[in-house]
Amino acid sequence: MTTDFKQQTTVTLAEVAEAAGVGESTVSRVLRNHGSFSGKARERVLDAVERLGYVPNRIAGTLASAGSRLVAFVIPSLTNIVFPDVLRGAGAVLEENRYQAVFSVTDYEPEREEALVAAMLAWRPTAVMLAGFEHTEGTLKMLRASGCRVVELLDIDGTAIDLAVGFSNREAGRASAEFLLKRGYRRIGYVGHDLGRDTRAGKRFEGFREALNLAGVPLVDREIRAGASSVGSGRAGLEQLLRRAPGLDAVYFSNDDMALGGYFHCLARTIPVPTRLALFGHNGLDIGQATPQPLTTIRTPRVATGKLAAELVINDHPSHVADLGFELIEGATA
Repeated sequence: MTTDFKQQTTVTLAEVAEAAGVGESTVSRVLRNHGSFSGKARERVLDAVERLGYVPNRIAGTLASAGSRLVAFVIPSLTNIVFPDVLRGAGAVLEENRYQAVFSVTDYEPEREEALVAAMLAWRPTAVMLAGFEHTEGTLKMLRASGCRVVELLDIDGTAIDLAVGFSNREAGRASAEFLLKRGYRRIGYVGHDLGRDTRAGKRFEGFREALNLAGVPLVDREIRAGASSVGSGRAGLEQLLRRAPGLDAVYFSNDDMALGGYFHCLARTIPVPTRLALFGHNGLDIGQATPQPLTTIRTPRVATGKLAAELVINDHPSHVADLGFELIEGATA
């Protein structure tokens, strides 16, 4: 048996206005919750919207207005808590001020970031937020010509297009090395993920090596894993590193995910931490502080970064670089 399906036409603003017995401008003011209208008019409009199943055309609203209520996030990853934390901080501020956040994920691929920025800009957002300062020339040209606010997040080591909110990754790397050196570690290695794609991790590694070299303690060896960071990659990375350099007394990891993998490797192989091998991470994730030995790491201001970024956009703050700093957590693994 076949059933004929007749596609229904979209309910229009004019139809809502007619059903509510008010003008289209009143319907628009009620739905935007902006401007003057009576309580009775609001009730009639909302009742008509519910009865007719009306969905506002946000694209049309954006094109017809002087400024969009959209804020676009183009972020590298959702596989760890870092960027969800940034979104959480920004989202609370944006929602309170009736802005809508939309986001897309680049998987740390610059060309994909360029394509996604182009797609987001087609919606005419009031702002675009993205990670770091390293973008393709095409992305930079689009952002500079867009006329919207641009916020680069979680880094201040570079030249901002407009607004930047975060901390110095190079300084975080230096602080990590200085802590290990102060504790007396001298045979130090590194386990990280793809530094060419995650440029902020690359900057931390550069700062870390600079501090070691300044102290006359060169890095013994490194293990760079292909692909994104993960607990499994950190565990495999430490295993490979120790096969080549079994005499290491400390290992610096590109982030806490990788460091937790290293910690699990030590548990599995009964390697005493930190008496035999010290472990140092980055990001200060909650899970790293919930292990039997809390991870020694750098806590980054992720939620605060998102919150301040949203506030700067909403308040139309002049171009600015905001350094929120970081916190070194001594933990129990180094």
